[in-house]
Amino acid sequence: MARFDRYMLSQLVVMFGFFSLVLVLVYWINRAVVLFDTLIADGQSASVFLEFTALSLPGVIRLALPLSAFAAAVYVTNRMSTESELVVVQATGFSPYRMARPVAYFGVLVFALMTLLMHLLVPLASSRLDVRQAEIAQNITSRLLTPGAFLEPIDGVTFYIGDVTPAGELQNVFLTDLRNTNRQITYTAASAYLVRNDAGTQLVMVDGMAQILEADTQRLATTSFKDFAYDIGSFITVTTRDGRRDTQVPTLELLQASPTLIAETGKTRAELIARAHDRFSQSILGSVAALLGFAALIVGGFSRFGVWRQIVVAIFLIIVIKGVETAGLNAARDDPNLWFAAYAASAVGLLFVAALLYMSAHPALFKRRITA
Repeated sequence: MARFDRYMLSQLVVMFGFFSLVLVLVYWINRAVVLFDTLIADGQSASVFLEFTALSLPGVIRLALPLSAFAAAVYVTNRMSTESELVVVQATGFSPYRMARPVAYFGVLVFALMTLLMHLLVPLASSRLDVRQAEIAQNITSRLLTPGAFLEPIDGVTFYIGDVTPAGELQNVFLTDLRNTNRQITYTAASAYLVRNDAGTQLVMVDGMAQILEADTQRLATTSFKDFAYDIGSFITVTTRDGRRDTQVPTLELLQASPTLIAETGKTRAELIARAHDRFSQSILGSVAALLGFAALIVGGFSRFGVWRQIVVAIFLIIVIKGVETAGLNAARDDPNLWFAAYAASAVGLLFVAALLYMSAHPALFKRRITA
């Protein structure tokens, strides 16, 4: 690798790391705030919160890397152009195609990272996250054992405990069941235990009293008890999926799109095939974004006023590519024979890169056409 290639590639990698860190932190903080409100409010520990945020990182990084690659290419090219480094390199006989070689190396690096994320890390993290969410949803203890707070696990039921001992004993228990408007029941107990059996989860209250208010007659009946079991398994409705989501299925299995997989995911054959090809396309787009950022900024040569016009053009072209990506992916999802439409954005992006590099390599040709 030539010295210029190593120099520019090192600059690209450093800025890529910086922009990736910033973007991942921004995305991750937004995600972490939602998880914090959901998990901590349900009584989960900090370790569960950290686990969930770690499992969400691959999806966040997948979104950030193409943007980071584009930003790194734009920043490095702009700096090298402003400091006349690219002018010096061009004076030694380097063509725009030759100067794009370290950016192409950088694009290969981005492609490798995106491939690892899209085909391995994101599906694995998504599968593990779904498993942990199901486990948390089924853990009724963590939802109800919140001392000093009035909880409403379902409409019409209010639950309160004063404290929880290290042995798992619930103290000063209060439970009101207002689901039956004609008969309101309130339970109070000095202590209680959560017991699981084949029938579900039971709240066994000890040394308590039940107060039953008949709405029609407004008569209040009280009953003291030594122990009383109350079924609380219906307090939490756990929504589970029978099978995987398409985001969790390996790419090779998506490409085959068997009838069994179609029934498992609830997706059509076209949608499954489009999902697989979209993973390849996303990996390619990371490289295209880097090349586009470089190619757009070297058009027009050196200017003391900077390359802000080229930066605006580069951003506009990225927007166009994203629009083509959406249209192509929608077409691929409608017809399995149009799977190649998932690569439309990558193809259009490479055409933009080729056109910009050609314009940069033949500036006189375009000047003559304009004056004519």
